[in-house]
Amino acid sequence: MSKRDQRLTEIIRELSAIFFSRQSNRQSLITVTAVESRERGGKAIILITVLPEDQEESALAFARRRLTDLRQYILENSRLGRVPFLKVMIDSGEKNRQKIDEIERKL
Repeated sequence: MSKRDQRLTEIIRELSAIFFSRQSNRQSLITVTAVESRERGGKAIILITVLPEDQEESALAFARRRLTDLRQYILENSRLGRVPFLKVMIDSGEKNRQKIDEIERKL
């Protein structure tokens, strides 16, 4: 990953975390764990985790509904000339890591 892509993903990660923190209904905690840049910065996938897990589907639906507002927020609060197409997904890698940690604690 180039230095430009790293900077782009970090800006999107920070601003997405702030946006979801401010806009959520506080029934769940949405945490932005990572951002993956694709197609030379043309697309960005925002990976999130949600607590409690039973609120995961509603939080993901909320995040997807608010992508247009998030894109505008990033444009207004950064010096990016062009904001990539955004997509939000649950971070399954983080969920798997947490399950492994839980199993290790039990052993």
